[in-house]
Amino acid sequence: MADRSGIFITFEGGEGVGKSTQIRRLADRLRRAGHDVLVTREPGGSPGAEAVRHVLLSGAAEAFGVRMEAILFAAARNDHVEEVIRPALETGAVVLCDRFVDSSRIYQGVTGNLEAGFIEELQRIATNGVMPDLTFILDLPAEAGLARARRRGGDEAPDRFEKEEIETHEKRRQAYLDIAESEPLRCRIIDAGRSEDAIADEIIALVEAATDDRVAVEQVS
Repeated sequence: MADRSGIFITFEGGEGVGKSTQIRRLADRLRRAGHDVLVTREPGGSPGAEAVRHVLLSGAAEAFGVRMEAILFAAARNDHVEEVIRPALETGAVVLCDRFVDSSRIYQGVTGNLEAGFIEELQRIATNGVMPDLTFILDLPAEAGLARARRRGGDEAPDRFEKEEIETHEKRRQAYLDIAESEPLRCRIIDAGRSEDAIADEIIALVEAATDDRVAVEQVS
């Protein structure tokens, strides 16, 4: 990915942590500052991936097992990367994505009980060298996040993942924190229990710092 000039930022976390809100706020601030910004999501983000998204979140693939789900997620991710993310980065855009490889590591790997080696090989093929420059992990106790998600959904039925047991959601929360600890150069933990304004201010400050660091490196090289 040495030929790309854009910046790839992903947002991760459990259900109801406020990823969509913070992505929207960051995109607005970056655009006002003159940046070309692409907002996208997973599963989905490209026509092929959006078709797979419906299958996954509806639970239609659940009966075929978590391994099949992981393969479908990887197929959707590859289409998303090649059709949307990589082209945007090559034009110099800032790409903001709601979920990426860390979600697969946790949802299908940690709580899906798939082998870490299998998951990592799937991600290697799916991403084909495209990895985030910066990942925000929005952290909130699972019970609080699920309560938010239920309020947001109103009368809608919970999706494939929202309906799972609280213990599963809390296990995912800890797994995200473990990823952040193991990859501190890429990941930043954000306390999602604060006001939207406080969270947004912290995120933009971290993005500006990361961008400044990258620009300085490019100028030196």
